[in-house]
Amino acid sequence: MGKLWFGGTIYPMTGEGETVEAIFTKDGKIVETGHKDELQNKYNEEIDETVPFEGVLFPGFIDSHLHIIGHGEKLLRLDLSDIHSRQDVINKVHNAIQNVKGEQWIIGEGFNENNWDEPTFIHKEELDEITGGNPVILTRVCRHALVANSKVMDLAGVNEQTQDVPGGVIERDSYGYLTGAFHDQAQDLIKEKMPVPSISFLEHAIETSINDLLSHGIVSGHSEDLSYYGGFKKTFDAFNHVIPTKQFFRAHLLVHHDAVDDLHHEGYRPSEIDDWLEFGAMKLFVDGALGGRTALLSEPYSDDSTRKGVSIHTDQQLEGLVMKARNYHMPIAVHTIGDQAVEKIVRLIEKYPPPQNTKDRIIHAQIMRPDLIERLKELPIIIDVQPTFVASDFPWVVDRVGQERASQSYPWKTYMDEGILCAGGSDAPIEEVDPLLGIDAAVNRRSAYDGQTYYEHERLSVYEAFCLYTVNPAKVINKEGVQGQLKRGFFADFVVLDHDPFKIDQSKLSTLNVNMTIVNEKIVYKR
Repeated sequence: MGKLWFGGTIYPMTGEGETVEAIFTKDGKIVETGHKDELQNKYNEEIDETVPFEGVLFPGFIDSHLHIIGHGEKLLRLDLSDIHSRQDVINKVHNAIQNVKGEQWIIGEGFNENNWDEPTFIHKEELDEITGGNPVILTRVCRHALVANSKVMDLAGVNEQTQDVPGGVIERDSYGYLTGAFHDQAQDLIKEKMPVPSISFLEHAIETSINDLLSHGIVSGHSEDLSYYGGFKKTFDAFNHVIPTKQFFRAHLLVHHDAVDDLHHEGYRPSEIDDWLEFGAMKLFVDGALGGRTALLSEPYSDDSTRKGVSIHTDQQLEGLVMKARNYHMPIAVHTIGDQAVEKIVRLIEKYPPPQNTKDRIIHAQIMRPDLIERLKELPIIIDVQPTFVASDFPWVVDRVGQERASQSYPWKTYMDEGILCAGGSDAPIEEVDPLLGIDAAVNRRSAYDGQTYYEHERLSVYEAFCLYTVNPAKVINKEGVQGQLKRGFFADFVVLDHDPFKIDQSKLSTLNVNMTIVNEKIVYKR
């Protein structure tokens, strides 16, 4: 038997301005949309529940790039993301240590020194003064850098004689002494000594994360987690124990290049499709992040002429990884922030195109050059964009890369105008997971620091911004026939907002609230 949904405005996202009065659903799928009375008469004998709602109903939001377990860790661990003073970070770590027993590890998530009154990393000696025998690691918001205290460094056997690792930086002061900061691949020296989470913790983190995602109207996410928590099998088993059982969220899992062999050895294939849990492209990294000046640029950083960023892999290694994906008949999903990183991977995609009927994914593509856009639009690729980076990166990124490069960067509108498919994500836990904040950032391009609008020519319309989180992510993974719109045969996955985003002042988009989230025809969140 089925359900009839009606009451507020319904935007099926089948065309700008299009609305319907009601939706009839059955067995977790949409049977038909249209006028309420007509649907009620046509399906009268099959309707066993009417669901009147208040607000505005859309297809459920899809986050095209996040880390589900990482978001859960942020919620469960010491959250440093909303602290605006280095001293307050130190105080929060100190308070946490007072509430643990023995030499328990303290792991803080998400600090951003650009939010602080003094925008420099905390030094290991500042942590040593308050941490005693407790190992302490603080992870930067981008997850491309961390700070460790001396206890952790001793456990890892890292000292002044330790050499830099390829694709990473061990930070030292002007005298050559370690500061406690480790960037990109150098983080592995420290992370290898961190406690390996149990499968029960991973399951708890997944469930905690998804419940939070549902509260923001997110019904599906493209996540990358399978290589960081003790290996592919344990991590995938945690997902498999939670999601298919509860059937409350649809997860599309990217497969890190370190885990892709294990995926195949365990008997799985990336092309296997499931309504709840499926595998996607092979994930790899080309460069780091702007915050630590490890994003790879073609010209030096404007605020440090000695640096151009970091290549995670040599050119030969990078080509080998792309060939590995192609040998497995897999597309790739590539972290590239700097323009030189984009150029490296574009050259390889031109040489080794993705398998037929698939697209490669460029993740971030923030610092851009016009000549690269011309090459990108000729390739079978999509770009996963994170609009909230505009809110969190400006104005400091202008100092980092200079006015000219900044004016050509974060060019969401240009990508779409050039016919490049863009999908919207949060990169949570790196940024706030709320899609409404992403939509607001895409439309208004307003800095969270100074409230100014940066490069208005790259602003999206409200409809284009909603497409980033509904229609487009479904197209990315060839599921546009079942997801991202409200049409016959599509999943009955909805989000209900309290006000109509097309009728309110655009500057107020971030004030919208999620009233209700529906997955598989069931209400899974209600405000």
